[in-house]
Amino acid sequence: MQSSFDLQYIIELMPILFKYLGVTMEMALWGFLFALILALGLALVRVFKIAFIQHLASLYISFFRGTPLLVQLFLLYYGFPQFMPIFVGMDAFTAAVIGLSLHFSAYMAESIRAAILGIDKSQMEACLSIGMTRLQAMKRIILPQASRLATPSLMNYFIDMIKSTSLAFTLGVAEIMAKAQMEASSSFKFFESFLAVAVIYWVVVIFFTRIQHLLEKRLNKAY
Repeated sequence: MQSSFDLQYIIELMPILFKYLGVTMEMALWGFLFALILALGLALVRVFKIAFIQHLASLYISFFRGTPLLVQLFLLYYGFPQFMPIFVGMDAFTAAVIGLSLHFSAYMAESIRAAILGIDKSQMEACLSIGMTRLQAMKRIILPQASRLATPSLMNYFIDMIKSTSLAFTLGVAEIMAKAQMEASSSFKFFESFLAVAVIYWVVVIFFTRIQHLLEKRLNKAY
C-alpha cells in the first residue's frame, strides 16, 4: 500500500489535468450565459408581476433553489428521457450545461430582481413622465444601474458554477474531475490526484475572483 506523499506524481499529473480544464470552462461559460438570459427573464416577470406567469416563475425558482444540483442533473439526464422523447439521445455535456443553467438561473434571478428593486422608484416614474414605456425605461435606465449592483453576486455564482461543473463527471462528462478520478483509480494515488485537481480549481477561482474585483472597481469608478 502506497503511503508516502508523491510530489513528482502531482507535477506530472498537472499538465494532463490542464488539458481537460477547457471542457470545464466551456461548461461553466455556456451554463452562465444561458442562466443569465433565463434569470433576467425570470426577474423581469417577477418585477412586473405578470399575471399567472409570475406564479410559475416563483415555483420554478423555489424548485431549483430547494433541490440539490446533483438530483437535478440525474433527473435531466436519466429521468426525463423516459417520459420526454426530446431528451432521448441528449449527450452528457449538453445535459450538464442545461442542468447548470436551470439551477443557477434560479439564484441569479433573485439577485437581479433585488438589484432592480434597489434602484429608486422615482427614476422609473421620471422615465414614464417623459413618454417612455416601462420596457424602454428598464432597458435604458434601470438595468444599466442594476447591473452594477448585481455584478458581485453574479460573479460569485459564476465562480460557484465553475466548481459545480465537477458534478458533471457523474454523468460521464470527460472533464477535469473525471480525469482526476480515472488517474487516481489507475495509480491508486488518490490523495495526490485529488489534491492536484483541488489546486487547479483553486487557481482558477483566484483568477476569476481577481477579475471580479477589477470589474467591480471599474463599475464603481463613477460613484
